[in-house]
Amino acid sequence: MSVDHDVTAVHGEEMRRGERFAFGANWTRFLAVLTDERIARAEASLSSMLDMRSLTGLSFLDVGSGSGLFSLVARRLGAHVTSFDYDPQSVACTAELKRRYFASDPQWVIRQGSVLDLEFLQTLGQFDLVYSWGVLHHTGQMWQALANVDALVRKNGRLFIAIYNDQGGASRRWLAVKKAYNRLPRVLRPVLALGVAGFQEARYALIHLVRLSPRAYLSGILHYEDDRGMSWWANKMDWIGGLPFEVGTPEAVFDFYRARGYRLERLTTCGGGHGCNQFVFRRMQPETSG
Repeated sequence: MSVDHDVTAVHGEEMRRGERFAFGANWTRFLAVLTDERIARAEASLSSMLDMRSLTGLSFLDVGSGSGLFSLVARRLGAHVTSFDYDPQSVACTAELKRRYFASDPQWVIRQGSVLDLEFLQTLGQFDLVYSWGVLHHTGQMWQALANVDALVRKNGRLFIAIYNDQGGASRRWLAVKKAYNRLPRVLRPVLALGVAGFQEARYALIHLVRLSPRAYLSGILHYEDDRGMSWWANKMDWIGGLPFEVGTPEAVFDFYRARGYRLERLTTCGGGHGCNQFVFRRMQPETSG
């Protein structure tokens, strides 16, 4: 595991100013509830979205590895994995999963770095699969981050990203909530989080009540199953506190990569609501020289 102390210092200052959510701390809590079933769900979701049952012999770059879960499943599927994250606690989470399942494995490399740091990115090379799920919209410079990952994808390689959906006014209101959460004293943040989560759940419960389907709502809460293996509370906290926060329409993201020589192979949207739209692109243009 490679740690950049300068990156850690900048990250810490952003946290102190209330400009960045503690993603790594959230992922640390998630690892405490990570089970074999969740890992299997994550593996199935990656295989399904890529339409590949094996990644054997392929190179896989996890941009913003977070908990490390999808680096783990890529390695389980046979890929040679490189993981990096800006958040030092996220780097530690990824290292912990490697320790648990692939200790001393030379085919899984973990580093600390920023997708906005071109000098760092140039040390990585190019990959058959570049994966960044729900990360680039948390950089503070989303469109620059989307441009930067382009050079990491080799010719005929694939780029799998997920970007928050642009809901217009609703997205601006959520940005205000996230800013408020991160600027509060730590002791008060759980109060806001519980209040926002409670409001959301009351709204969902009312919708199900009007539709005469309260049992479906209760079942969804009691037996929460995320297709990607995530936990209900980890997802909720990521959504409530996740700052920086930017959004993009499916059309904008599609046009952005089409102009760079990519072909869209798969698109899964969140149906116009809040959440992520998922894109799998294939790079058709030649690699960038130099």
